[in-house]
Amino acid sequence: MGVSEAPFIRDTSAQDVAIDPTQQMRKRRRLLIGSAAGALTIVVVMVMLVRSWASTSVIVPRERVRIVAVTRGVLVRDIAAQGTVVVANSPTLVASAMGTVTFIAKAGDSVSEGQVLATVDSPSLRSEQGREQATLNGLIVSLDRASIDAKRRMLEGKQAADLAGTQMRATEREFERQQSAWREGVISKRDLDRAQDARDDARLVREHSIESAKLQGESLNFELKTMRVDIDRQKLTVAELARRVDALTVRSPVKGVVGSLAVNQKATVSENVALLTIVDLSALEVEFRVAESYAADIAADMQAEIDYAGRKYPGVITNISPEVQQSEVRGRVRFASNLPPGVRQNQRVNVRLVLDQRENALKVERGAFVDAGSFAYVVAGDMARRRPIQVGVMSMGEVEILSGLNDGETIVVSSVADFAGAPEVRLVD
Repeated sequence: MGVSEAPFIRDTSAQDVAIDPTQQMRKRRRLLIGSAAGALTIVVVMVMLVRSWASTSVIVPRERVRIVAVTRGVLVRDIAAQGTVVVANSPTLVASAMGTVTFIAKAGDSVSEGQVLATVDSPSLRSEQGREQATLNGLIVSLDRASIDAKRRMLEGKQAADLAGTQMRATEREFERQQSAWREGVISKRDLDRAQDARDDARLVREHSIESAKLQGESLNFELKTMRVDIDRQKLTVAELARRVDALTVRSPVKGVVGSLAVNQKATVSENVALLTIVDLSALEVEFRVAESYAADIAADMQAEIDYAGRKYPGVITNISPEVQQSEVRGRVRFASNLPPGVRQNQRVNVRLVLDQRENALKVERGAFVDAGSFAYVVAGDMARRRPIQVGVMSMGEVEILSGLNDGETIVVSSVADFAGAPEVRLVD
């Protein structure tokens, strides 16, 4: 029995190729180095990104903020207020006496100056006027009578003084004759002394008559002057009654519109009772209210601007109330030029009050950032950095910058509530 042979098994030895182990190692090393370098680059980039993102804890879309530039120029300090058109001249006409009123004009009628609007029938006032006029006439007659009597009495006084003068001259002549006779020894010394005494008595009587006539004239003139004063006083009374009687015909003092009737037609009214109101449409003003903090800055004759029906009209502040009501003060503005067409009482308008004007001021648009406090976010590229600032006066549209910003820088003027007070904020598109 012969020995059997082992079976033949095929393999891949014929297909194998011998590889140099040194070359394989170099290739693997290069792959490892390249992979390590790429991973290191990625790590470095990631670290830089992480550091950059870590330094900015808040991210806000740029479209959600408003960014404007800081500029230098004229800053007009002004405030806005709501106003109401009011009538500056609205006289109320009253009855001058008790009587019955008859209206000629109706509420809403256009009237001219001097036009008769109503009449008041007052028999008592007309009767009083007649009595006082009669009293005046009586005083005038009494004055005329007293003047005639005074002339007569002054003439009598002058006559007495003249007679005393004649008597004095007669006694003087008699004294001269007696004196000549005494020198010739015809009469005695006693007769001469008697003639001298008569002459002296006549002189005294004349002097007293002259003084008495003068005093009587002054007394009569004083009495006449007193009567003239009484007449002048009575004339004033009659003139006042005549004015009141004339006022019974009620006339419009201005050109305007009858506002309202205070009493009914043919009603009996008392003295000084309001009858009707006239609205002078040519003297309309705007009454405004502002916060009491602005009261010290507002004064009469300041410039203002009235916005009515989409157009702006110049105005001037006429007065500002000295009292505060509900933390507000009232003021009035008149139209500096002609009134706007169609303006009516009680209409609502907007008023802009110009407080002052500053030249070459550093300013920026007014926004909600002012409410955040004494800082602003300055924008440079895609970063907004917080910076302390100091603001000055504010107008309706602009804010004065005193320090912290420079001309040409840009800041966020919208609300910064989303910034959460972060020192830096990234703005992304």
